[in-house]
Amino acid sequence: MTAAYRRAGREGASRASSLRLPPALMRPGIRQIGRRILDPALAWEVQRHRFDQVMRTSLMPRGTSVTASMLDGVPAEVVTAAPAHKGRTVVHFHGGGYCLGSARMMRTWAARLSAQAGCRVVVPEYRLAPAHAYPAALDDARAALNALFSEADPASIVISGDSAGGGLALALILAMRDAGDRLPAGCILMSPWLDLTIDRWARPALVRSDLLLNPPWLAACAAAYADPSQWPDPKVSPLRAGHHGLPPLLIQAASDDLLAPDAGLLATSASAAGTDVTYTRWPHMWHDFALLPGLLSAADSALSQSAWFVTTVTSG
Repeated sequence: MTAAYRRAGREGASRASSLRLPPALMRPGIRQIGRRILDPALAWEVQRHRFDQVMRTSLMPRGTSVTASMLDGVPAEVVTAAPAHKGRTVVHFHGGGYCLGSARMMRTWAARLSAQAGCRVVVPEYRLAPAHAYPAALDDARAALNALFSEADPASIVISGDSAGGGLALALILAMRDAGDRLPAGCILMSPWLDLTIDRWARPALVRSDLLLNPPWLAACAAAYADPSQWPDPKVSPLRAGHHGLPPLLIQAASDDLLAPDAGLLATSASAAGTDVTYTRWPHMWHDFALLPGLLSAADSALSQSAWFVTTVTSG
């Protein structure tokens, strides 16, 4: 990949295999998830239970293997739908505001990426706030990646994350860079949450258009994850770091996402710092739409782009 800032010729250039469901048919269901689950008035355990119930309906391609693993004390799922080419591995950190989510929610996406990119996908079960506040998640992410680095060439490994998992992935890479450690081959960030200090009410048009997220829920997650005095720390809000010396980045965003500004700001900052950035913004899509391959044509397009990125940066 060339050291350049690349953006799709048109936003979200389609690479989907076929049209699945029209976005208009999916919007009501996505909005109901936001209203019934991502509600700061609900106890975290209630939100987690409802979220897991929704994720249990996820379907995986036939022949997918899901196995449990332990990475230096961090439990993880390993998803494979095709043999890994030369040990090619994607380590994905799931979203959920640092307070919800599990490896289960990533199975469909992981299996389809495995099939397209010829890789295994490892999804660590990092500890969740508020019971395990910062830096627990970052410590778990570091331990899991170190365990994988001990058995495989970092050049064969790509880090990935969606939403809060995207923030965690970027924070991990920054910490490794600052420590002088070897870095993975690349990093995929899908609808990333990168700055806990931003006032999400400041963009009312995005507040209205986002089907899934809402500012009160994000504020509750931020407070559960870290003390407000820690929010400006680049290890908590990695958008506030310098973005030089990073591996190639693939940043995927949606126009109707409350967190869309984070993705755009990172693409600009990292590109200006000399990092190889591929940034695509899909119009009329919502937060984390990319996790719905097989159901949504735009998600198929995003998955194909991720598979291209993985195979490119690990090709040697």
